[in-house]
Amino acid sequence: MNQKTNQKQLKELNEIIENGETEEVEFKKSTAQLEKGMRALCAFLNHKGGSVYFGIDNKTLVGQQVSDPTLRSISQKIRQKIKPEITPEITVHGDGREKVIKVTVKEGLNKLYYLDGVAYKRVGTENPVIPPEEIERIIMEKRNKYWDSEICEGACMKDIDEEKVKWFLDERFSARKIPHPSQMNVSDFLRNICCAKIVNKEVVITNSGILFFGKNPQIFMPFRILCARFRGDELSRTTIDSIDCSGTLWEMLKQAEGFVKKNVRLFGFRTGLSFRRIDKLEYPAEAVREVILNALIHREYTIPSDIRIFIFDSRIEIISPGRFPEGVTPQKPLHMPRNPILCQLMREIGYIEKYGTGIYFVRDLCNEWGIPEPEFETGGLETRVIFRSSGEGILIPEMKKRGIELNDRQVACLHYFTENPYITNKKYQELNNVGKKAAYIDIHDLLDKGLITQEGKGRSVRYIKKF
Repeated sequence: MNQKTNQKQLKELNEIIENGETEEVEFKKSTAQLEKGMRALCAFLNHKGGSVYFGIDNKTLVGQQVSDPTLRSISQKIRQKIKPEITPEITVHGDGREKVIKVTVKEGLNKLYYLDGVAYKRVGTENPVIPPEEIERIIMEKRNKYWDSEICEGACMKDIDEEKVKWFLDERFSARKIPHPSQMNVSDFLRNICCAKIVNKEVVITNSGILFFGKNPQIFMPFRILCARFRGDELSRTTIDSIDCSGTLWEMLKQAEGFVKKNVRLFGFRTGLSFRRIDKLEYPAEAVREVILNALIHREYTIPSDIRIFIFDSRIEIISPGRFPEGVTPQKPLHMPRNPILCQLMREIGYIEKYGTGIYFVRDLCNEWGIPEPEFETGGLETRVIFRSSGEGILIPEMKKRGIELNDRQVACLHYFTENPYITNKKYQELNNVGKKAAYIDIHDLLDKGLITQEGKGRSVRYIKKF
C-alpha cells in the first residue's frame, strides 16, 4: 500500500471514528470480541447492511495485530456461524500497531439471517433479537402469504354472524352497486371473497373472515382499539373518559369514531349577518376516521398489541402496531397493503375510495379545516400519527366560507384571540404594523360583523371575541 492511499484511508477512518457508531457502523476493541461483532453483522444483513471495525474502542483508535491466519479465521467463523452462508468483505486499514480490520456486509438478499440459530436486527446502535411474531411476518411476506389470508385456528362456520354478512352485502350494494349473490350460501360466499377455505372437506374461516364477520372476534384474536381522553397534555393514570372498542373491524371503527367525536371540542360562532349558529368540531372527523381505518387494515397483526387512541387538550395521537412497509414513507405513500383482503373488503363497502390516496386525503382535509398537517412518527414496532389542535382558529376559514369578508389584518386579530382574552386598539396597531385610524376602521368592521364586542370606555376600551 503506497503512502498516499494509506493517508486517505486514515483520514476516512478518523472521520468514521469521529462520527461514532451509527445504524450502519459498529466498533469493537479487537477480534477477541468477534462473537459480538458477528451479532452486529447478522443484524446488518437483516437491515440495510453495515460494517464492523475491529481495533476501535469507544471512539478511540487502539489498533490490533493483523495476520493472514487472523483474517482467514474471521472469514471462516462468519461463514460457519451465520446462515444462510455469506462471504463478507474484509479489509485492513492503517499500518504498524494501529491497524484496523473492517468487515462489511451488504443488506441480505435471502432474509432472514441467523447467528447460531438466532435472528438479530439493527435498531439504532443496538442489535436486539427479532421477536417471533416479526419473524413470522417476514417469512409470510417472503412466501407471498399474508396474515389476513391465514386460517384462524379453531374458527368454523358457527362463529360467523350471518347478519353481519347481510350487512356487508347491503353496504356493498349501496356503495358499489354490486348485486347480492343469488343461489349462493354463506360459506360459498365467504370462500368467494377469500374469507374461508376448504380443509379436509371442512369449511374453515380465515383471519379476515373472523375480523369482518365473526360473532365475537376477540375470542380468537385479542385485538381491540383502546381509547382514552386525558386531562391536559400528558399521559396519566386518571382519564376523563375511556372505552375499549371490540367486535369486527367495522364495528370497532364506528365505536372509536363515536368516542373521538364525543371527546373533542365543538367550537361555534354567530355573526351579526345571521341568527344561525355555525358549529365546527376541533378536528376534521373524516381525517381522524381515515387514520383509524388505516390503522385497522394496515397494522401488523402478528404483533400482539392494541391500537391506541389518546386524546389530550391540544392533540390526538393514534398509535398502531407495526411500521410502514419497506420502501413506503409518509412522504411517499405507495399502495403496498400488508393485509390485502381486509383492504379489499373495506373498499367494497365504500370505506376506501381509491388505493394509495389516504394520506393525501388526510393532509388536504387538515389544511382545509385550518389545523396543521398530521405528524407521523415511525420507529421501533409502532407508528404514531398526531393531529394538533388549532383551537378556535379553525373557525376563521369557516367564516370566509360563509361569505364573511376579512382582510389579512383582521384574520391576524382573530388568531390573536385564540391565545388572548382581549385586544386593544394599540395592540392591534402593533400586531399589524398599522396606524390608529386603520386599526379603528378594521376593529369597527369586526364589531359590525358581530365577531367581537366592546368593553369599557375611553382609554380603557378593549375588544372581546364573540366566537
